[in-house]
Amino acid sequence: MDLSDKDVKRITETLALAAADAQANAFVQLLYDSGAVDAKEAAAGSSNSTTTVKYAREIAAAPASNTNPAVKSTLNSNAVRFTSYLIRRRPQRIEEMMEVRVAVAGNVDAGKSTMLGVLTQGGLDDGRGKARVALFRHKHEIDSGRTSSVGMEILGFDKTDGAPVRHTDLHRKAGWDALCLRSSKIVTFLDLAGHEKYLKTTVFGMAGGAPDFVMLMVAANAGVTGMGKEHLGLALALGIPVFVVVTKIDMCPPKVLDATLKQLSKVLRSSGCRKLPVAVSDRKAVVMAAARCVSRRVCPVFQISNVTGEGVDLLQTFLNILPLNRHNSTISPSVSPASPQSEQAEMLRFDINEIFAVPYVGTVVSGVVSSGSVHLGDALWLGPDFNGQFISTQVRGIHRKRAEVEAGYRGQSVSLALRKVGRNQARKGMVLLSRAQIEQPPVATSTFEAEVVVLYHSTTITRKYQAMVHCGAVRQTARVLSICSANDENEDALRTGSRARVLFQFIRHPEHLTEGTRLVFREGRTKGVGRVTRVFDTAEQSAILASIKQDKLKQTSWSNKLDHSQKASAVEHQISTKS
Repeated sequence: MDLSDKDVKRITETLALAAADAQANAFVQLLYDSGAVDAKEAAAGSSNSTTTVKYAREIAAAPASNTNPAVKSTLNSNAVRFTSYLIRRRPQRIEEMMEVRVAVAGNVDAGKSTMLGVLTQGGLDDGRGKARVALFRHKHEIDSGRTSSVGMEILGFDKTDGAPVRHTDLHRKAGWDALCLRSSKIVTFLDLAGHEKYLKTTVFGMAGGAPDFVMLMVAANAGVTGMGKEHLGLALALGIPVFVVVTKIDMCPPKVLDATLKQLSKVLRSSGCRKLPVAVSDRKAVVMAAARCVSRRVCPVFQISNVTGEGVDLLQTFLNILPLNRHNSTISPSVSPASPQSEQAEMLRFDINEIFAVPYVGTVVSGVVSSGSVHLGDALWLGPDFNGQFISTQVRGIHRKRAEVEAGYRGQSVSLALRKVGRNQARKGMVLLSRAQIEQPPVATSTFEAEVVVLYHSTTITRKYQAMVHCGAVRQTARVLSICSANDENEDALRTGSRARVLFQFIRHPEHLTEGTRLVFREGRTKGVGRVTRVFDTAEQSAILASIKQDKLKQTSWSNKLDHSQKASAVEHQISTKS
């Protein structure tokens, strides 16, 4: 393929604009006539591919674009060839590094921790769970082989060629900070529990961890059963895109594997999921699946063996080119997280997921920057406590992936060392807000309104009903104060499939909520989803509670009068009968 200087310049400008528009990750497909080129030579990397890579590398060397191209696949047609390129911005600092969070869910014994061990450690499994041992956090997890907490592992991709960067480097274990320095992109895995008794922890990890995608693990010899369906329903309720990994194909008979794939396709195509399963078996399908996975309509399906390594390379390539999920419901939509405009336009909100007491450092909190940005030395509000009050503190240190940084931006998971804060003063579900943007202490709330949909309930949901509410990092029991239909009419009860506006009240202490946040409430087998529509302040809460109390008094007095009249009529009936 002969290209003129004008063609090279035009394509160069196209690649640079695509990289600038995507901020971090972009797909570019180059179309050209293949009539004058032998397909075998082009696939082997001769004149056409060499010429295309040449001007793509010119893009990478240009300081204005500062991108990193990598050829992902070349698609053949009768008269047209497509060459797909991945354009990625090379980070100058760890703060600018691209991060994609993936929650690993699935039924117990589906191979979640083993899959992460193979991806992050680089070695294959021995069929007895050797690859998962390094991921467990507690001794009882090693003994039982089952995850009971929310684990975290990372996988990096090199700045130059996109190769996986793991903990094991030249037969030595590398730290997370060294791994981040070599990587242009980091995939953070949230290893969730699969057993039913740890479902509360799993819901907290999926709702509070703000994952961009959910990797649903399905054992080929078991199918979609038990908690696998629960986790899939939870991901759909939170609006998180899902891709499926079918494991243990080396030990599964072909008939059983076919039955599992048919069952999986039936579940994904059902009216509750409405997803289109796409089997990923080559690099061509990997590129198309990664580009369409964010749409929430397409669900890529991989077939993996952690013992033989079959399909692992395709999954690694998929994770490398997987773009950011800009439709993440837990992250406020705005401009680029690393741009100065977002720092000035957005209010800082940092949701706390974990608390640590580090010797000689003090209290350290870990979580996700939902909006805005936090910098070293910033004055912040921490709260609410059990009384709904906020205290002032200051950031004395920021770490991202165990590497020291100067700032954390929207969508990033970071750890903050706080000044003059005791370990007992912080808890999961608290938030950090900027004192420069909010001069007065913020106000927490115990009462909020949400539009909910009841997915399942055996009987009916009425007033005073209590359920566990998961709203971001907030996890607390709440009671139902009132139920109102779409026509602003009071309803007595909710059933499976009902939609209504429900007024909730937290049982224990106030929380800091924002309108538009997704929530999940559950109690036993009861499940419901919704979105926060209104948060009430202290004065509004008092007025609401007073009005509800008056309605109860009216109902009580009316019922007392009714009981009295019924008793009087009964006495009259007895007298008339005796006479």
